[in-house]
Amino acid sequence: MAEVELVSQLSFEKKALWMELLQEAGLTPPTKIPRTALLWEAGKLIGTASRTENIIKYIAVSREHQGEDRTATLLTALRQDAFQAGYDHLFLYTKPENEMLFRSLFFYPVAKTEQVLLLESRKNGIKDFLQSLQIQSAQGNVGSVVMNGNPFTLGHRFLIETAAQACDRLYVFVLSEDCSEFSFTDRFRMAKLGTADLSNVTVLPTGPYLISAATFPTYFLKDKAAADEAQCALDAGIFSQWFAPYFNISCRYIGTEPTCHVTAAYNRVLKQRLPELGIRVIEIPRLCAGDCPVSASTVRKWMAEKNWEEIQKLVPSTTFDYLYKQEE
Repeated sequence: MAEVELVSQLSFEKKALWMELLQEAGLTPPTKIPRTALLWEAGKLIGTASRTENIIKYIAVSREHQGEDRTATLLTALRQDAFQAGYDHLFLYTKPENEMLFRSLFFYPVAKTEQVLLLESRKNGIKDFLQSLQIQSAQGNVGSVVMNGNPFTLGHRFLIETAAQACDRLYVFVLSEDCSEFSFTDRFRMAKLGTADLSNVTVLPTGPYLISAATFPTYFLKDKAAADEAQCALDAGIFSQWFAPYFNISCRYIGTEPTCHVTAAYNRVLKQRLPELGIRVIEIPRLCAGDCPVSASTVRKWMAEKNWEEIQKLVPSTTFDYLYKQEE
């Protein structure tokens, strides 16, 4: 009889067996062991699945035991474990060819590309999230900006103000995931304060649906460049399939990215993918302070050095006041 073992650490022997099973399934083992379910039968490891917070990944069943509902056993154990840890809304990334398997296990598709399928454990979860924002679709020329705002700078303000001048309504989506130096609560508040005088701008959260690099598992895509492109393509798919029609968005504004190659690559994919999906992409030149682009990373550098004189040159007064109060 098969038994499930839940672990956060693996002994040398168990880790070797676990990695061998993942590699057999064509998955790249991680360097850090996540919360993991191990399925044993007669002393042999026949299946595994892992969880990082509310994201399930690294699902593998040995070839001789496939088709025996072993995946269902693993997911049931991880669902219960996640619930006990405070997570009742789970996400699962897999290959598109596995869609029917995970549909049968009560995971529901959010979006997919040629390489990646994202599912969630709540039926109509993304639709319910959008409706929970209680925003009626705007009419006319509706645009959007998606940003992290870590923290909100004069560069963000310039991008938003420029876009707002061309729109009847501009929606600014602030990434909700807490994986930055500043919390979502702080970033959202700074964005609201920094745009409060723009009457046609509405600031909203992304919820868990516009994906960041921190949560996107690329373990089943061997090529790093292909994995990064797949992430961007999936994000574009979610935006065009769900966010754009719900808010009647026809245009997405982005800023030029001269300093971060990851964001620059992301922008290239958006410029390719979104027009194919019926959404215009308009790139606005980055605001500069002197010869240097205004950058949130520069602000964070000055924050670490408590150089308030330099910070004041790069952020709106609302952000400066907010940051300064946090330091008191």
